[in-house]
Amino acid sequence: MPKTAYIRTNVLIIGGGLSGLALAGTLGEAGVDCVCIDRAPPVAQLTEQYDGRTTAISYASHLVLQSAGAWDALLPDCAPILDIRVADGNSPLYLHFDSETDGNNNPFGWIIENRILRHQLFNNVGRLKKHVRHIAPAEIKKFIREKSAAGVVLKDGTEITAPLMIGADGRNSSVRKWLGIDVKTFDYKQSAIVCNVAHELDHESAAVEHFRPAGPFAVLPMTRGAKREHRSSIVWTEHGGDIKDILSLNAEDFDARLQDLFGPHLGKVHHISKPMSYPLGLLHAERYTGERAALMAEAAHAIHPIAGQGLNLSLRDVAVLTELIVSHLRCGLDIGGGALLQQYEAARRGDTMLMAGVTDILNRLFSNNLKTIRLFRDLGLGMVQKIPPLKRYFARQAMGLSGIIPDTLHKKRI
Repeated sequence: MPKTAYIRTNVLIIGGGLSGLALAGTLGEAGVDCVCIDRAPPVAQLTEQYDGRTTAISYASHLVLQSAGAWDALLPDCAPILDIRVADGNSPLYLHFDSETDGNNNPFGWIIENRILRHQLFNNVGRLKKHVRHIAPAEIKKFIREKSAAGVVLKDGTEITAPLMIGADGRNSSVRKWLGIDVKTFDYKQSAIVCNVAHELDHESAAVEHFRPAGPFAVLPMTRGAKREHRSSIVWTEHGGDIKDILSLNAEDFDARLQDLFGPHLGKVHHISKPMSYPLGLLHAERYTGERAALMAEAAHAIHPIAGQGLNLSLRDVAVLTELIVSHLRCGLDIGGGALLQQYEAARRGDTMLMAGVTDILNRLFSNNLKTIRLFRDLGLGMVQKIPPLKRYFARQAMGLSGIIPDTLHKKRI
């Protein structure tokens, strides 16, 4: 791409990860000009070594990706979740949700590999080049603020400004640091081992979560592999100090540990991608906005993956930001002014704090082996299983349908 001395746009997105690319897509589809910059070259982000994880896309989140124009291209690589089974160790009590639980026979969500999701989001912003400019790799030399805009100067001298700047640059957000926003963090002393596995029997589109004293063990359904093998993705949570020993196991011993965790319900199991680990921690920004700037996704909040809601929480940021930006532009209002920023903060803070609290409590409640607490949680599982209205409530929570879907997700444009 030829170097440009000065770029003026409506929205400047710092960070071209999954959330930043999704926001660029929803804005571009709505006819809003934006620039999305990222420090990593796109080609380096499409390998399993860069990101070997999968993502659970809730039913509501697929509407966000649909509004970005990316969903149709993603769907062939998405495995639907039609059943969710939750078990507490060896307890005979468990929860079972199927696609009829919410009364509409919709999937709870879909599982897709992050590298494939990222690849299609790259393709999508390329398709939207009339309104979206994607600059990567790009190194920020400094941040700048003007009376009616915020922006950056890149290392090559290019200056980019916009009435509104969005920090979508992750847990170590440079935008957040520039704004002087503090964060509260908590280290769970846990890490998640992730990899893809092949198994003899069909998973039948079921997601399974086993709660264990060291942390949850989740089995997530994937599409068939290149050899038509049955595949699933795992999120195996352990105490941080045990991770190194597990990852140092040879392939045979690692698969033996996997088999113990899976049990017999999917037959013989073996891993087919390199196991990788990620430390688990909570992060929450003291505020989500600054002068002509807003934080989203992991720049603003990061939660425990126990319920698989991390990216879904971020895509709700995307939905709200897109709705506010489009509605303000339609009315000729300043999209970087205090009114929009206050509305965004009010709309997102309660939801993210609630989800952070719920996942924190669930992890503390289930990641232990105390007899009295086990009795309490098993009674809770049994109660939810036997009360249909309560089951429907939790099913809609899992689908992300407990809130209001912004109008912008219905393809409105400025």
